[in-house]
Amino acid sequence: MFPALALRLRLRVFLALCAAALVCYAVTPAVRILAVKIGAMDAPGESRRIHDHPIPRLGGLAILLGFLVGALPFSVLSESVRGILIGSVLVALLGAVDDRVSLPPWVKLLVQLAAAGVAVAHGVRIQILTNPIRFAGEVIPLGALSVPATLLWIVGMTNALNLVDGLDGLAAGIAGISCASMLLVSLFLPAATDVSVLLGALGGACLGFWPYNRNPARIFMGDTGALLLGYVLSTASVLGLFKMYTVVSFAMPVLILALPLMDTLFAVARRLWRGENPMKADRGHIHHRLLALGLTQKQAVLVLYAISAIFGLAAVLLAANGPTRFWLLLLAMAAAVAVWLWLFIRRHRRKK
Repeated sequence: MFPALALRLRLRVFLALCAAALVCYAVTPAVRILAVKIGAMDAPGESRRIHDHPIPRLGGLAILLGFLVGALPFSVLSESVRGILIGSVLVALLGAVDDRVSLPPWVKLLVQLAAAGVAVAHGVRIQILTNPIRFAGEVIPLGALSVPATLLWIVGMTNALNLVDGLDGLAAGIAGISCASMLLVSLFLPAATDVSVLLGALGGACLGFWPYNRNPARIFMGDTGALLLGYVLSTASVLGLFKMYTVVSFAMPVLILALPLMDTLFAVARRLWRGENPMKADRGHIHHRLLALGLTQKQAVLVLYAISAIFGLAAVLLAANGPTRFWLLLLAMAAAVAVWLWLFIRRHRRKK
């Protein structure tokens, strides 16, 4: 990328981030008042709930507004970007309705598929995969499987962010870290400039919302925000990272989104093993297990932030040039193992 072009792109990303953060921070109190007025409250009672008093949701409306204000003026509105923006509004509206009246799962799935279909119809598709095991430039064209693979990825990750949203500030922080990681990777790639401003805007919106959502939370993002974050991150990863003809193009989005992805896969497997509905809520998520170890909400959130950041760092290192990047990747993974060992030792001591 030419230096002048790179400088202009970074400026647009910075302006999008600042605009989104300021708008989201400014409008969240008004959204909180609206949520209370229309009865969009998250009441305690279910065993999986952590809070002990009703808290307004719909915070995702503030995130959506901040994201759009940051993205629209500073993005190059290509066909793919327009598809992502239209789909993001669709899933956010779905979440807003669900936050108020609790829609049936099949209705939510159909709307999510429709939103994913909008992105696919606008050219957001996983067309190739690279071999993640053998470090050679082997490209696997998906052909007719391109559309179903993309739909599965988008819908899966849209719900993954929703499932991980179980502690104050957790989803907003993980999404913000994922945005930062994906943004850093995208800035290495001239082909990924379309997505850089979107990631800056979404990261800025998360930053503006986080002060209201951190423990003790004054407002939740609800399905409005969680579905929006998952949708934009999943489509952005397809538009930017999956289009790379490099050996690690498949590994990078998986690494960046590894925490919600693993939590979702384990949740589905756990429920199926028990003969339960895979959509049934439970207290088996990673954040619930950290609380069971004796960690406070703040400690559990910080641990998950650290793990998400380590995975994101690993993806950034893969995107960087140089012969030492794979050794640095191993170092990042070793740090992740160290975090889990610390948790294991803490659990062992607690049992004593």
